[in-house]
Amino acid sequence: MASKKEYLDYILDQLSGLEDISYRPMMGEYILYYQGKVIGGIYDDRFLIKPVKSVRNLMPDAPYELPYEGAGKMLLVQETDNREFLEELLNAAAAELPAPAKRKRAVKK
Repeated sequence: MASKKEYLDYILDQLSGLEDISYRPMMGEYILYYQGKVIGGIYDDRFLIKPVKSVRNLMPDAPYELPYEGAGKMLLVQETDNREFLEELLNAAAAELPAPAKRKRAVKK
């Protein structure tokens, strides 16, 4: 089941206090980026976030869920109506996640 654009818009509105939020559509779902880092996404109209230690500490009772078949488990964000909590959550995740890898360009011969 693909996610609805309206749900993505709702989450983006909830995160509007943060700068450098972006997303990329992928196969009916949406990958979310913060500060250039993949922090999670919208999958089947669920906001899932990477389960790094700081996120687990902020949401100790959050259920782990699969974004799609064959993927690693992520944490379900249930407090989507709490903007302050969401900002704290994303800031904590971004501080812990590694910087994005630089892509290598193909060399033409």
